[in-house]
Amino acid sequence: MNGAGKRARRSKSRPEDVLPVLPDTKGDLFWEMNEPGTEFKQSVVGIVVVRADGTIGYINPYLASLVGELPADMVNEPLLDFVAEQDRAAIAEVVKDCVSGKRRFVQLETTITHKSGTIVDIFVDASVAVFKGQPAAVGAAIDISERKQAEQALADSEAKLQTALTNMSQGLLMQDEEGRIILFNRRFAEIFQLPQDQIRLSMTVPELMDLAASTSGLRDLDPEATLAQLAKILRDPAGGTYLQRLNDGRSISASFQPMPEGGIVVTFEDITQRLADQAEIQHMAQFDALTELPNRLSFYDRLDTLMKQQRPGEFVGVLSLDLDHFKAVNDTLGHPTGDLLLQAAARRMQSCRRGEDIPARLGGDEFAIIQTPVKDPSDITALASRLIEAVSAPYDLDGRQVIVGISIGVAVAPSDGTDPDVLMKNADLALYRAKADGGNVYRFFEHEMDARMQARRLIELDLRKAIHNGGEFELLYQPMIDVKTGAVDSCEALLRWSSPERGLMMPDEFIPVAEATGLIVPLGEWVLYHACVEAARWPGEISVSVNLSPAQFKSKKLVRSIKNALAESGLPADRLELEITEQVLMKESEGAFVILRQIRDLGVRISMDDFGTGYSSIGYLRAFPFSKIKIDKSFIRDLPGRKDSIAIVRAVVALSSSLGILTTAEGVETEEQYLSVTTEGCNLVQGNFFSEPRPSAEVVQFFKKRFLEST
Repeated sequence: MNGAGKRARRSKSRPEDVLPVLPDTKGDLFWEMNEPGTEFKQSVVGIVVVRADGTIGYINPYLASLVGELPADMVNEPLLDFVAEQDRAAIAEVVKDCVSGKRRFVQLETTITHKSGTIVDIFVDASVAVFKGQPAAVGAAIDISERKQAEQALADSEAKLQTALTNMSQGLLMQDEEGRIILFNRRFAEIFQLPQDQIRLSMTVPELMDLAASTSGLRDLDPEATLAQLAKILRDPAGGTYLQRLNDGRSISASFQPMPEGGIVVTFEDITQRLADQAEIQHMAQFDALTELPNRLSFYDRLDTLMKQQRPGEFVGVLSLDLDHFKAVNDTLGHPTGDLLLQAAARRMQSCRRGEDIPARLGGDEFAIIQTPVKDPSDITALASRLIEAVSAPYDLDGRQVIVGISIGVAVAPSDGTDPDVLMKNADLALYRAKADGGNVYRFFEHEMDARMQARRLIELDLRKAIHNGGEFELLYQPMIDVKTGAVDSCEALLRWSSPERGLMMPDEFIPVAEATGLIVPLGEWVLYHACVEAARWPGEISVSVNLSPAQFKSKKLVRSIKNALAESGLPADRLELEITEQVLMKESEGAFVILRQIRDLGVRISMDDFGTGYSSIGYLRAFPFSKIKIDKSFIRDLPGRKDSIAIVRAVVALSSSLGILTTAEGVETEEQYLSVTTEGCNLVQGNFFSEPRPSAEVVQFFKKRFLEST
């Protein structure tokens, strides 16, 4: 017979241990019987005999059970009725070949269908046979469903593993104990720019480095260090991590984990962007975004380090710097111009420093410099002088010329402290002195400054207690006299503080503390309310004048507190006059004008106090319709002896008259001064020549007296 001795390709999935238990269907003795013996009926291997027409001649109980039938019900039925549909053509071909003798032996895996619909995997060993004198095919079968399920589960697991390896964001490499590759994924090849088709299993890391260099030019910046680290980790059962730097600028993190059976698993991650992000975050945390100078945190860290490392005989200078009139630039020219100014000033500061000096921006227009090493105080004065000269020079900012000054306070370690906070506090105290001395100068810290600051702190504590408890403040009133009629036009409310600990305190002793600490807001509300209440009891033609501090304009409650004082006291709005200084307009600019317009809309009058002591008085008169101008008493004091003072008074009166604004001469102490200001045309006069500040009850009596005298 053609093809004798040839067998179908053996299935790879056939277990070798099954073959010995299959019945010998090839012996001649089997086919001398008309019916199989009982050994087949009891066999745990399925036996089936198929006739030439494809019907079942015999099937044993075991195989019949796999399809859920009894043998008697399957005999004479077509075999293909019990075979899974997708395998019927292949089984029909095997039966045909065996019956015809074309193939004597065939082994295959196929499926049959249980009557419940379940598919059963079986392994079949089919042979040529003669059954009851007719050509037939006999097959021995075993159930391999469990094995097939296990194989499928393994295949699925391998597929998932391969998918995971392929789609990992990290590169993966497995090496045996000799350092040779046994597994890698696509991402590994991508990271090191290796052609996958040229990576061979059993290659070593040096060979991979050579491959990368030859194909893409990629090289390790320090290959010897990388290989040494790899060799070290291969000997270390704990594994480890190594940072690999490549010549294209990338940084690769390699994490090594030993395997129990020997060798290691290495994962590679490109952390170039992460390191860049971390560096940027670190930079942002330590440097000012606008000027690129170290920020407050970085400044204090460096100062703390220097203090800890300072040796005997060494000095460190700490300079606290503040731009003079910066807020005016911000308010008049806008924040973008203010930012340009800060950047330009920072560059000039950088140009003044020595190599080891550390400049920083602490916030706003506040800067600081650590000067180290300092051999002599002249080193500090030289730097401070350079800074003042450089920073105070004119700036050209987008076509606008800007001029600012710089005030500098200096503390020196160790004489002025060794703690960073103490040094900065003392440098700030010196800065306050520089500001108080007119600005654009430098001042060294003196211990008396700290004593004064401590005294201010005690005043603040007592002031807080007084505001909270009440009963310690009193208002006195100084009349303003109408020059033409001699009658009282209005009274200025003047605050006094009777402190149990300090005695009677004048405003110039505690108002600066109140302004610096924000206590001026509640204190100012108290003054405003009580002044309105007491003025409401006065004759209807007399108004009350109350001073407003620049600090009160920072409070959003100012307009509301004025409304409340008028409403609760019953005082008509036109009998209230609020006095402001040029400092309000210089410090608050447009925001102050908005608030002033809101106050004016209430019907309250507004006057400018201390006129002539600022820089832009005339400009403010054009910007806002003041009801009165009070000529500062510094110009009245020298009358009538100084001609320049007379000229100033005359000019102010003429200007005010042309604008329809009344003028008040304050600080009139003598008859000569009174005659001088009246001669020059002042409308109102105020001073001790007429009356010292009096309590409300006494000032009412003064009203009556002046009324009688004027009539």
